[in-house]
Amino acid sequence: MARILIVEDSPAMRAYVRSTLEDCVLGLSGDVDIVEAMNGFDALRLLPRGAFDLVITDINMPDINGLELIRFVRQSDRYRRVGILIISTQAAERDIQRGLRLGADLFLPKPFTPEALRDAVVACLDGRARAADTDAADLAGDAPPAGLAGDDRSPPPERAPEPVTRTKQPGSDEGGGG
Repeated sequence: MARILIVEDSPAMRAYVRSTLEDCVLGLSGDVDIVEAMNGFDALRLLPRGAFDLVITDINMPDINGLELIRFVRQSDRYRRVGILIISTQAAERDIQRGLRLGADLFLPKPFTPEALRDAVVACLDGRARAADTDAADLAGDAPPAGLAGDDRSPPPERAPEPVTRTKQPGSDEGGGG
């Protein structure tokens, strides 16, 4: 079962993300457990209460914003393997690159379609699962150290992954935070 933490200050957007994920077949084995936080501060309170596979966060929120939350998660030994997906209307190229440099796995500009959200969530969860499998194999001694002859594993990418492309959701002219 995948556990997902949605961090979004807009109740309408939180509900939309939750219902989209509950309605979509994510291509994951088992169910999806979704927990909601209304801002970064609330997320920091909820993170220790369970192991999360993915955090979906907005950028613009009161108290602790999404970028500060990402920084905390990536600096913590306990949470640094958690996948992070940014969803935000703040989608200038510099904002996207800043979020990815801080450690987000993907950036999905608002508004987005249910399919784009599903694809981004699956990509984040699959990427983190592969990374965990590689780490476990390295610890078990099943793989040669990275960089040695015969090592066909790719080194970590030097640059952040490309952001998910912007798609307009039909009938979504509402503001809904950022």
